[in-house]
Amino acid sequence: MKQKQLTITFLTFCVAAFSGMKAASAASFSVIADGLYNAGGLSFGPDGNLYVTEAGIGGNGACVPPASGQGDSLCYGTSGAVTKIENGKTERILTGLPSLALPDGTGASGPRDIQFNAKGKPYVLIGYGANPTFRDRNLGYTDLGKIIAPDFKTNSWTSVADIANYELANNPDGGDVGSNPLGFIIDGNKLVAVDAGANDLLSVNADKSNLQAIVAFPQDILTNPVFPPSDTPSNEPAQVPSQGEVVRSQFPTQAVPSNVAKGPDGAYYVSQFTGFPFPEGGAKIYRVGTDGKASVFADGFTQLTDLEFDPAGNLYALQYANQSAWKGNFDGSVIKIATDGTRTTLLSGNGLESPSALTIGADGAVYVTNRGDRPGGGQVLRIENIKSIPEPDSVLGVLAIAAFGVGWLHKKRNHPEF
Repeated sequence: MKQKQLTITFLTFCVAAFSGMKAASAASFSVIADGLYNAGGLSFGPDGNLYVTEAGIGGNGACVPPASGQGDSLCYGTSGAVTKIENGKTERILTGLPSLALPDGTGASGPRDIQFNAKGKPYVLIGYGANPTFRDRNLGYTDLGKIIAPDFKTNSWTSVADIANYELANNPDGGDVGSNPLGFIIDGNKLVAVDAGANDLLSVNADKSNLQAIVAFPQDILTNPVFPPSDTPSNEPAQVPSQGEVVRSQFPTQAVPSNVAKGPDGAYYVSQFTGFPFPEGGAKIYRVGTDGKASVFADGFTQLTDLEFDPAGNLYALQYANQSAWKGNFDGSVIKIATDGTRTTLLSGNGLESPSALTIGADGAVYVTNRGDRPGGGQVLRIENIKSIPEPDSVLGVLAIAAFGVGWLHKKRNHPEF
Protein backbone atom coordinates (compact mmCIF):
# COMPACT_ATOMS: atom_id res chain seq x y z
CA MET A 1 0.00 0.00 0.00
CA LYS A 2 1.38 3.41 -0.93
CA GLN A 3 1.29 6.01 1.81
CA LYS A 4 -0.40 8.79 -0.15
CA GLN A 5 -3.29 6.54 -1.15
CA LEU A 6 -3.68 5.36 2.42
CA THR A 7 -3.82 8.91 3.74
CA ILE A 8 -6.46 9.89 1.18
CA THR A 9 -8.58 6.94 2.27
CA PHE A 10 -8.34 7.76 5.96
CA LEU A 11 -8.95 11.45 5.37
CA THR A 12 -12.04 10.65 3.34
CA PHE A 13 -13.24 8.64 6.33
CA CYS A 14 -12.13 11.47 8.66
CA VAL A 15 -9.76 9.35 10.74
CA ALA A 16 -7.71 11.37 13.23
CA ALA A 17 -5.47 11.59 16.30
CA PHE A 18 -4.41 13.26 19.56
CA SER A 19 -3.16 16.77 20.39
CA GLY A 20 -2.16 16.33 24.03
CA MET A 21 -3.50 19.75 25.06
CA LYS A 22 -5.96 20.36 27.87
CA ALA A 23 -8.74 22.89 27.71
CA ALA A 24 -7.96 26.08 29.59
CA SER A 25 -11.60 26.81 30.21
CA ALA A 26 -14.94 25.21 29.53
CA ALA A 27 -16.45 27.02 26.57
CA SER A 28 -20.11 26.32 26.02
CA PHE A 29 -21.94 25.68 22.78
CA SER A 30 -25.40 25.44 21.33
CA VAL A 31 -26.56 23.24 18.46
CA ILE A 32 -27.98 25.46 15.72
CA ALA A 33 -28.46 22.73 13.09
CA ASP A 34 -28.80 18.95 13.24
CA GLY A 35 -29.51 15.98 10.99
CA LEU A 36 -26.88 16.87 8.37
CA TYR A 37 -25.38 14.30 6.01
CA ASN A 38 -21.57 14.27 6.13
CA ALA A 39 -21.36 17.98 6.89
CA GLY A 40 -18.33 19.91 5.62
CA GLY A 41 -17.31 23.53 5.24
CA LEU A 42 -19.45 26.47 6.28
CA SER A 43 -19.48 30.18 5.58
CA PHE A 44 -21.63 33.24 6.24
CA GLY A 45 -23.38 34.65 3.19
CA PRO A 46 -24.04 38.30 2.33
CA ASP A 47 -27.49 37.96 3.90
CA GLY A 48 -25.92 37.17 7.27
CA ASN A 49 -27.11 33.57 7.23
CA LEU A 50 -24.84 30.57 7.64
CA TYR A 51 -24.38 28.13 4.76
CA VAL A 52 -23.00 24.60 5.19
CA THR A 53 -22.13 21.89 2.68
CA GLU A 54 -23.36 18.30 2.91
CA ALA A 55 -21.35 15.67 1.04
CA GLY A 56 -24.41 13.41 0.90
CA ILE A 57 -24.52 9.61 0.98
CA GLY A 58 -23.56 8.67 -2.57
CA GLY A 59 -26.19 6.61 -4.35
CA ASN A 60 -26.96 3.58 -6.50
CA GLY A 61 -25.03 4.74 -9.54
CA ALA A 62 -21.72 3.57 -10.96
CA CYS A 63 -18.77 3.04 -8.63
CA VAL A 64 -15.04 3.66 -8.41
CA PRO A 65 -12.44 1.85 -6.27
CA PRO A 66 -11.34 3.62 -3.08
CA ALA A 67 -8.03 5.50 -3.15
CA SER A 68 -6.29 2.75 -1.20
CA GLY A 69 -7.49 0.03 -3.55
CA GLN A 70 -8.85 -1.90 -0.57
CA GLY A 71 -12.39 -2.19 0.76
CA ASP A 72 -15.79 -1.47 -0.73
CA SER A 73 -16.19 0.68 -3.81
CA LEU A 74 -17.48 4.24 -3.63
CA CYS A 75 -20.74 4.65 -5.52
CA TYR A 76 -22.21 7.71 -7.17
CA GLY A 77 -25.41 9.59 -6.51
CA THR A 78 -26.77 13.13 -6.45
CA SER A 79 -27.39 13.40 -2.70
CA GLY A 80 -25.00 16.33 -2.09
CA ALA A 81 -26.45 19.65 -0.98
CA VAL A 82 -25.87 23.13 0.40
CA THR A 83 -27.99 24.03 3.44
CA LYS A 84 -28.87 27.49 4.73
CA ILE A 85 -29.31 28.09 8.46
CA GLU A 86 -31.60 31.03 9.16
CA ASN A 87 -33.19 31.92 12.49
CA GLY A 88 -32.72 28.41 13.82
CA LYS A 89 -34.22 26.74 10.76
CA THR A 90 -32.42 24.74 8.07
CA GLU A 91 -33.28 24.65 4.38
CA ARG A 92 -31.47 22.85 1.59
CA ILE A 93 -31.17 25.60 -1.00
CA LEU A 94 -28.99 23.70 -3.49
CA THR A 95 -29.66 20.01 -4.11
CA GLY A 96 -28.76 17.29 -6.60
CA LEU A 97 -25.03 17.86 -6.21
CA PRO A 98 -22.68 14.94 -6.92
CA SER A 99 -21.86 12.58 -4.08
CA LEU A 100 -19.66 9.50 -3.75
CA ALA A 101 -19.82 7.19 -0.72
CA LEU A 102 -19.63 3.68 0.65
CA PRO A 103 -22.83 1.59 0.59
CA ASP A 104 -23.76 2.69 4.12
CA GLY A 105 -23.35 6.38 3.28
CA THR A 106 -20.08 6.85 5.15
CA GLY A 107 -16.75 7.87 3.65
CA ALA A 108 -18.56 10.43 1.53
CA SER A 109 -17.07 12.83 -0.97
CA GLY A 110 -19.21 15.58 -2.40
CA PRO A 111 -19.77 19.26 -1.51
CA ARG A 112 -16.93 20.01 0.94
CA ASP A 113 -16.70 23.79 1.25
CA ILE A 114 -18.49 27.02 0.37
CA GLN A 115 -17.25 30.62 0.11
CA PHE A 116 -18.77 33.93 -0.99
CA ASN A 117 -16.90 36.71 -2.75
CA ALA A 118 -17.24 40.37 -1.83
CA LYS A 119 -20.18 40.75 -4.21
CA GLY A 120 -22.01 37.85 -2.58
CA LYS A 121 -21.40 35.32 -5.36
CA PRO A 122 -21.13 31.77 -3.97
CA TYR A 123 -18.61 29.12 -4.94
CA VAL A 124 -18.71 25.48 -3.83
CA LEU A 125 -15.88 22.96 -3.81
CA ILE A 126 -16.78 19.35 -4.62
CA GLY A 127 -14.53 16.59 -3.28
CA TYR A 128 -13.71 13.28 -4.95
CA GLY A 129 -11.44 10.99 -2.90
CA ALA A 130 -10.20 8.54 -5.55
CA ASN A 131 -7.96 8.21 -8.59
CA PRO A 132 -9.21 10.72 -11.19
CA THR A 133 -8.51 8.16 -13.92
CA PHE A 134 -11.71 6.39 -12.88
CA ARG A 135 -13.93 9.45 -12.59
CA ASP A 136 -14.96 10.12 -16.19
CA ARG A 137 -14.37 6.53 -17.30
CA ASN A 138 -16.57 4.95 -14.63
CA LEU A 139 -19.00 7.70 -13.71
CA GLY A 140 -19.44 9.68 -16.90
CA TYR A 141 -19.54 13.46 -16.67
CA THR A 142 -19.83 14.67 -13.08
CA ASP A 143 -18.60 17.68 -11.14
CA LEU A 144 -16.73 15.62 -8.55
CA GLY A 145 -13.28 17.09 -7.93
CA LYS A 146 -14.26 20.56 -9.18
CA ILE A 147 -15.07 24.07 -7.99
CA ILE A 148 -18.50 25.21 -9.15
CA ALA A 149 -20.44 28.49 -9.15
CA PRO A 150 -24.04 27.77 -8.09
CA ASP A 151 -27.23 29.70 -8.64
CA PHE A 152 -29.45 29.08 -5.62
CA LYS A 153 -32.51 30.56 -7.32
CA THR A 154 -32.46 28.09 -10.20
CA ASN A 155 -30.80 25.15 -8.40
CA SER A 156 -28.14 25.04 -11.08
CA TRP A 157 -24.39 25.57 -11.36
CA THR A 158 -21.47 25.97 -13.72
CA SER A 159 -17.99 24.49 -13.47
CA VAL A 160 -15.13 26.88 -12.66
CA ALA A 161 -12.12 24.58 -12.25
CA ASP A 162 -11.45 20.85 -12.66
CA ILE A 163 -8.99 20.18 -9.86
CA ALA A 164 -9.09 16.38 -10.22
CA ASN A 165 -8.22 16.58 -13.91
CA TYR A 166 -5.31 18.91 -13.10
CA GLU A 167 -3.87 16.21 -10.86
CA LEU A 168 -4.35 13.60 -13.57
CA ALA A 169 -2.57 15.75 -16.16
CA ASN A 170 0.21 17.19 -13.97
CA ASN A 171 0.66 15.25 -10.69
CA PRO A 172 2.72 18.08 -9.10
CA ASP A 173 4.09 16.06 -6.17
CA GLY A 174 5.18 13.17 -8.40
CA GLY A 175 3.52 10.58 -6.16
CA ASP A 176 0.44 8.42 -6.56
CA VAL A 177 -2.25 10.00 -8.71
CA GLY A 178 -5.26 10.92 -6.59
CA SER A 179 -7.52 13.89 -5.96
CA ASN A 180 -9.62 14.92 -2.99
CA PRO A 181 -10.10 18.70 -2.81
CA LEU A 182 -11.30 19.62 0.67
CA GLY A 183 -11.23 23.36 1.27
CA PHE A 184 -10.61 26.73 -0.36
CA ILE A 185 -10.63 30.48 0.10
CA ILE A 186 -11.23 33.45 -2.18
CA ASP A 187 -8.27 35.81 -2.46
CA GLY A 188 -8.89 38.77 -4.74
CA ASN A 189 -9.76 37.35 -8.14
CA LYS A 190 -8.34 33.91 -7.28
CA LEU A 191 -9.76 30.79 -5.73
CA VAL A 192 -7.08 29.05 -3.67
CA ALA A 193 -7.73 25.40 -2.76
CA VAL A 194 -6.06 22.42 -1.14
CA ASP A 195 -6.19 18.98 -2.73
CA ALA A 196 -5.51 16.32 -0.11
CA GLY A 197 -5.26 13.57 -2.73
CA ALA A 198 -2.81 15.51 -4.89
CA ASN A 199 -0.97 16.82 -1.81
CA ASP A 200 -0.81 20.39 -3.09
CA LEU A 201 -2.10 23.95 -2.85
CA LEU A 202 -3.58 25.35 -6.07
CA SER A 203 -5.03 28.57 -7.42
CA VAL A 204 -7.35 29.42 -10.29
CA ASN A 205 -8.70 32.74 -11.50
CA ALA A 206 -12.40 33.37 -11.05
CA ASP A 207 -12.72 33.66 -14.82
CA LYS A 208 -11.67 29.97 -14.97
CA SER A 209 -8.17 30.72 -16.29
CA ASN A 210 -4.69 29.83 -15.05
CA LEU A 211 -5.33 26.78 -12.88
CA GLN A 212 -1.94 25.93 -11.37
CA ALA A 213 -0.25 24.38 -8.36
CA ILE A 214 1.38 26.83 -5.96
CA VAL A 215 3.30 24.25 -3.94
CA ALA A 216 3.37 20.52 -3.20
CA PHE A 217 3.97 19.41 0.37
CA PRO A 218 6.78 17.11 1.52
CA GLN A 219 6.62 13.59 2.86
CA ASP A 220 7.29 13.18 6.57
CA ILE A 221 9.71 10.73 8.17
CA LEU A 222 8.56 9.48 11.58
CA THR A 223 11.08 8.41 14.19
CA ASN A 224 10.05 5.50 16.41
CA PRO A 225 6.41 5.61 15.31
CA VAL A 226 3.66 4.08 17.46
CA PHE A 227 1.59 1.53 15.54
CA PRO A 228 -1.73 -0.02 16.53
CA PRO A 229 -1.57 -3.52 18.02
CA SER A 230 -1.50 -6.35 15.50
CA ASP A 231 -5.07 -7.41 16.32
CA THR A 232 -6.53 -3.90 15.93
CA PRO A 233 -9.46 -3.66 13.48
CA SER A 234 -8.55 -1.39 10.57
CA ASN A 235 -9.86 -0.14 7.25
CA GLU A 236 -6.35 -0.94 6.03
CA PRO A 237 -5.39 -4.26 7.67
CA ALA A 238 -2.23 -4.52 5.59
CA GLN A 239 -0.88 -1.46 7.42
CA VAL A 240 -1.22 -2.97 10.92
CA PRO A 241 2.05 -4.75 11.81
CA SER A 242 1.64 -8.50 12.13
CA GLN A 243 2.53 -10.40 15.29
CA GLY A 244 6.31 -10.46 15.71
CA GLU A 245 6.99 -8.13 12.78
CA VAL A 246 10.00 -5.85 13.26
CA VAL A 247 8.81 -2.24 13.17
CA ARG A 248 11.11 0.23 11.47
CA SER A 249 12.45 3.11 13.59
CA GLN A 250 12.29 5.44 10.56
CA PHE A 251 8.94 5.33 8.79
CA PRO A 252 7.92 7.47 5.80
CA THR A 253 4.39 8.83 5.96
CA GLN A 254 2.44 11.04 3.57
CA ALA A 255 0.64 13.79 5.44
CA VAL A 256 -1.76 15.84 3.30
CA PRO A 257 -3.14 19.40 3.31
CA SER A 258 -6.68 19.64 4.64
CA ASN A 259 -7.57 23.34 4.42
CA VAL A 260 -6.21 26.84 3.85
CA ALA A 261 -6.60 30.31 5.36
CA LYS A 262 -5.07 33.64 4.38
CA GLY A 263 -3.14 35.37 7.14
CA PRO A 264 -3.01 39.10 7.83
CA ASP A 265 0.57 39.01 6.49
CA GLY A 266 -0.72 37.95 3.06
CA ALA A 267 0.62 34.39 3.29
CA TYR A 268 -1.44 31.22 3.02
CA TYR A 269 -1.64 28.96 6.07
CA VAL A 270 -2.34 25.30 5.43
CA SER A 271 -3.50 22.68 7.96
CA GLN A 272 -2.12 19.16 7.80
CA PHE A 273 -3.83 15.83 8.20
CA THR A 274 -1.12 13.33 9.05
CA GLY A 275 -0.76 9.92 7.42
CA PHE A 276 -0.55 6.40 8.80
CA PRO A 277 0.18 5.63 11.60
CA PHE A 278 -1.34 9.03 12.43
CA PRO A 279 1.16 10.14 15.09
CA GLU A 280 -0.21 12.02 18.05
CA GLY A 281 1.14 15.56 17.99
CA GLY A 282 2.57 14.99 14.51
CA ALA A 283 0.54 17.46 12.45
CA LYS A 284 1.82 20.86 11.33
CA ILE A 285 0.55 24.16 10.05
CA TYR A 286 2.47 25.35 7.00
CA ARG A 287 3.00 28.96 5.94
CA VAL A 288 3.20 29.46 2.17
CA GLY A 289 4.70 32.84 1.36
CA THR A 290 4.24 34.96 -1.74
CA ASP A 291 7.29 33.22 -3.18
CA GLY A 292 5.38 29.94 -3.17
CA LYS A 293 7.69 28.31 -0.63
CA ALA A 294 6.26 26.36 2.31
CA SER A 295 7.74 26.47 5.81
CA VAL A 296 6.54 25.02 9.10
CA PHE A 297 4.68 27.72 11.01
CA ALA A 298 3.49 25.62 13.97
CA ASP A 299 3.59 21.98 14.98
CA GLY A 300 2.50 19.61 17.75
CA PHE A 301 -1.07 19.12 16.49
CA THR A 302 -2.92 16.03 15.37
CA GLN A 303 -5.19 15.49 12.34
CA LEU A 304 -6.05 19.12 11.63
CA THR A 305 -9.07 19.69 9.40
CA ASP A 306 -9.46 23.48 9.25
CA LEU A 307 -7.96 26.89 10.05
CA GLU A 308 -9.43 30.38 10.40
CA PHE A 309 -8.06 33.80 11.36
CA ASP A 310 -10.12 36.25 13.41
CA PRO A 311 -10.03 40.03 12.79
CA ALA A 312 -7.33 40.47 15.47
CA GLY A 313 -4.95 38.03 13.75
CA ASN A 314 -5.47 35.06 16.09
CA LEU A 315 -5.48 31.69 14.32
CA TYR A 316 -8.02 29.00 15.20
CA ALA A 317 -7.15 25.37 14.42
CA LEU A 318 -9.58 22.47 14.41
CA GLN A 319 -8.59 18.94 15.38
CA TYR A 320 -10.84 16.15 14.20
CA ALA A 321 -9.99 13.91 17.16
CA ASN A 322 -7.75 13.97 20.20
CA GLN A 323 -6.51 10.40 19.94
CA SER A 324 -5.34 8.05 17.21
CA ALA A 325 -8.27 6.55 15.33
CA TRP A 326 -7.47 3.01 16.38
CA LYS A 327 -8.09 4.05 20.00
CA GLY A 328 -11.75 4.60 19.16
CA ASN A 329 -12.16 8.06 20.71
CA PHE A 330 -13.21 10.90 18.40
CA ASP A 331 -13.40 13.84 20.80
CA GLY A 332 -12.10 16.89 18.93
CA SER A 333 -10.64 20.27 19.88
CA VAL A 334 -10.72 23.93 18.91
CA ILE A 335 -7.31 25.53 19.56
CA LYS A 336 -6.57 29.24 19.47
CA ILE A 337 -3.07 30.42 18.57
CA ALA A 338 -2.63 34.03 19.65
CA THR A 339 -0.45 36.53 17.78
CA ASP A 340 2.33 36.03 20.35
CA GLY A 341 2.26 32.24 19.80
CA THR A 342 0.35 31.35 22.96
CA ARG A 343 -2.01 28.42 22.52
CA THR A 344 -5.32 27.99 24.24
CA THR A 345 -7.62 25.00 23.86
CA LEU A 346 -11.07 26.57 23.81
CA LEU A 347 -13.10 23.38 23.68
CA SER A 348 -12.05 19.75 23.81
CA GLY A 349 -14.53 16.90 23.80
CA ASN A 350 -17.62 17.50 25.92
CA GLY A 351 -19.77 16.93 22.84
CA LEU A 352 -17.30 18.12 20.22
CA GLU A 353 -16.82 14.97 18.14
CA SER A 354 -15.19 14.47 14.74
CA PRO A 355 -15.56 18.14 13.72
CA SER A 356 -14.75 18.90 10.09
CA ALA A 357 -14.71 22.68 9.63
CA LEU A 358 -15.05 26.02 11.41
CA THR A 359 -15.72 29.67 10.71
CA ILE A 360 -15.89 32.81 12.85
CA GLY A 361 -19.03 34.91 12.89
CA ALA A 362 -19.39 38.67 13.06
CA ASP A 363 -20.57 38.07 16.63
CA GLY A 364 -17.13 36.69 17.55
CA ALA A 365 -18.45 33.17 18.12
CA VAL A 366 -16.82 30.12 16.54
CA TYR A 367 -19.12 27.99 14.38
CA VAL A 368 -18.15 24.35 13.83
CA THR A 369 -19.52 21.48 11.79
CA ASN A 370 -19.68 18.64 14.31
CA ARG A 371 -19.88 14.88 13.71
CA GLY A 372 -18.92 15.61 10.14
CA ASP A 373 -18.38 11.95 9.27
CA ARG A 374 -21.91 10.83 10.11
CA PRO A 375 -24.71 10.62 7.57
CA GLY A 376 -27.80 12.07 9.22
CA GLY A 377 -25.95 12.89 12.44
CA GLY A 378 -24.04 16.03 11.48
CA GLN A 379 -24.47 19.26 13.42
CA VAL A 380 -23.47 22.90 13.38
CA LEU A 381 -22.37 24.24 16.78
CA ARG A 382 -22.06 27.81 17.96
CA ILE A 383 -19.25 27.94 20.51
CA GLU A 384 -19.54 30.72 23.05
CA ASN A 385 -17.53 31.99 26.03
CA ILE A 386 -14.29 31.56 24.09
CA LYS A 387 -12.27 34.17 26.00
CA SER A 388 -10.40 31.64 28.08
CA ILE A 389 -7.20 32.04 30.08
CA PRO A 390 -4.14 30.91 28.08
CA GLU A 391 -2.16 27.93 29.34
CA PRO A 392 1.43 28.97 30.04
CA ASP A 393 2.78 25.57 28.94
CA SER A 394 0.71 25.19 25.79
CA VAL A 395 3.12 26.79 23.33
CA LEU A 396 4.58 23.76 21.53
CA GLY A 397 6.45 24.40 18.35
CA VAL A 398 4.93 27.74 17.29
CA LEU A 399 7.29 29.73 15.11
CA ALA A 400 7.03 33.30 16.44
CA ILE A 401 3.81 34.73 15.15
CA ALA A 402 4.94 37.99 16.72
CA ALA A 403 7.71 38.14 14.12
CA PHE A 404 5.16 39.42 11.65
CA GLY A 405 4.63 42.50 13.84
CA VAL A 406 2.11 43.96 16.21
CA GLY A 407 0.32 45.38 13.20
CA TRP A 408 -1.63 42.10 13.15
CA LEU A 409 -3.55 43.35 16.15
CA HIS A 410 -4.80 46.39 14.30
CA LYS A 411 -5.76 44.87 10.97
CA LYS A 412 -9.16 43.58 10.09
CA ARG A 413 -9.51 40.21 8.48
CA ASN A 414 -8.94 40.31 4.72
CA HIS A 415 -12.31 39.95 3.05
CA PRO A 416 -11.61 38.86 -0.55
CA GLU A 417 -12.86 41.12 -3.29
CA PHE A 418 -13.36 40.92 -7.01
